[in-house]
Amino acid sequence: MISRVLRREFLDFFEKKGHKVVPSSSLLPLDTSVLLTTAGMQQFTPYLSNTKNVLEDFGTRHLTSIQKCFRTLDIEEVGDDTHHTFFEMLGNWSIGLDQDKGYFKQGAIEIALDFLGNILGLEKNKFWFTIFKGEAGIPKDKESLEIWQEQGISQERIIEFGIKDNFWGPTADTGPCGPCSEIHYDRGPQYGCGNQDCGPNCERCKRFVELWNLVFMEYNKKKDGCFSKLPQSNVDTGIGFERLLAVLENKPSAYETDLFLPVIQKIEVLSAKNYNSQKPNFRIISDHIRGAVFLAAEGIFPSNTNQGYILRRILRRAMRIGKLINLPRNFLIPLSQETIKIYQEFYPEHKTKQADILSIIQKEETKFEKTLEQGLKEFEKLACKGEIDGSMAFHLYNTYGFPLEMTEEMAVEKKLKVDKKSFEQAFIKHQEISRIGATKKFGGTGAEQIKDEEQKIAVIKLHTATHLLYYALREALKDNVRQMGCDINSERLRFDFSHSVKLTQDEIKKVEQIVNQRIKQDLEVEKQEMECGEAIKSGALAFFREKYPERVFVYTIRDKKNKDWVSKEICAGPHVKRTSELGCFKIIKEQSSSAGIRRIKAILI
Repeated sequence: MISRVLRREFLDFFEKKGHKVVPSSSLLPLDTSVLLTTAGMQQFTPYLSNTKNVLEDFGTRHLTSIQKCFRTLDIEEVGDDTHHTFFEMLGNWSIGLDQDKGYFKQGAIEIALDFLGNILGLEKNKFWFTIFKGEAGIPKDKESLEIWQEQGISQERIIEFGIKDNFWGPTADTGPCGPCSEIHYDRGPQYGCGNQDCGPNCERCKRFVELWNLVFMEYNKKKDGCFSKLPQSNVDTGIGFERLLAVLENKPSAYETDLFLPVIQKIEVLSAKNYNSQKPNFRIISDHIRGAVFLAAEGIFPSNTNQGYILRRILRRAMRIGKLINLPRNFLIPLSQETIKIYQEFYPEHKTKQADILSIIQKEETKFEKTLEQGLKEFEKLACKGEIDGSMAFHLYNTYGFPLEMTEEMAVEKKLKVDKKSFEQAFIKHQEISRIGATKKFGGTGAEQIKDEEQKIAVIKLHTATHLLYYALREALKDNVRQMGCDINSERLRFDFSHSVKLTQDEIKKVEQIVNQRIKQDLEVEKQEMECGEAIKSGALAFFREKYPERVFVYTIRDKKNKDWVSKEICAGPHVKRTSELGCFKIIKEQSSSAGIRRIKAILI
């Protein structure tokens, strides 16, 4: 079965079952606690927790979608049979039970077996099932056990696991969650480890593939880590599209299906090497190209912050791996073109945005190509010394554009380690001395080095105004605006942000009005010190997220009257105490900084 047929079969099946087909949400989530969409349920979280009414917005409790997802947690595992950065998640939901107008465990299990067996024709005797055994004060899921047995599944094929494997937690630290029951598929002993106790969730082999996760959301995880019952029960399921396709085609991995084969065949031609002789490298490159195309299609540009950092990292990682198999210069573009062809039927925006996607990728490839070879030679010199300390890693980052993770990866290949703590120290020191008087997310403003007190105050005010400007741009443009750079002196602020077109005069006026409105409201600027992870989870915007020290400062501009905040950022400061100290905000210039990045210059009067 080819990929487009499987997509159609899935959506048609659930539509006939009374589900509303919901388009995939963006890879850029509304939930700012995560950088990218990592699960199909994220766009439905308000409905699962009953803070929004699903019937009002969708007209039904039963929904289905094919969701674009992106995860980097297991990026080092990419290259094996099952891991990817970008992937698609097939899902169905039953949100809330209203008498007979909803299904829960019984319905979810019956539907899953119907689709896998009757529609896809998979052999029932190759399925294994897992249920939640009960843990952390949450009882065993006896109901699911009984339902599987009612469906003719023998006790021996139903295995119990704890919270680690069979309890789905929220994408943030709090939110709807619950026990899950998973359907695993036995690919046969040729994929196994040979142990008699081998079974689902075996950590030694890839014989048993988890195909479908049926999550029964009955609980809400609170800030203190405790669980309370949700006011409603929900079904949230997810099928790994790539894994299911590989099983249906009896392939060892999705890389041997039509999702990747055209790209892999192109790599073979360009490198004059055989896929089977360089399988992990071919897989990493094809995975990262696919991920880059989808990120670029969202309007993300390579940068050193947030989502842009992820795009830069996977592109540069693909380029480094490309060197290992002798791929020629500018190989990313033909591979990106193949990827667009594969996905343009189901994601037509890839075709309409092709020029922009290729431009984003080509510019990054050209930029890194200039220093990649030199940086690799420099790394070899450093590796000969028997260690890669933090200052060396920062030298590779600052001079040759090597992401820290790339240096760490190469160090592992040489059986060396990188001192991340001293890297962070070198990074912070560089930021402190590189631009006196400039706002940088690690190094502060350098205002203490400006002797004139009036200039100090001016820089501090403009620093605070920058936070309000960032907030106003996100409010006015509604375009997933991301900060791409900032520079401040005592006369003006300069702010670079992601946006594809020139701002109109009305948009500039609207941004000014939003900032000045918040200034007039005399909002409090609050400073807190906390753990970096805690700050990010609280909603604070973070830059160079993976390289922050363990403890950071968070500046929040909030309205005490309604206890709401308009801006929350990890920042070294300093700032004014209240927004009324700023005066009047005025944009004096709006222009292009580079492709897809606009620049604003503004003053306070």
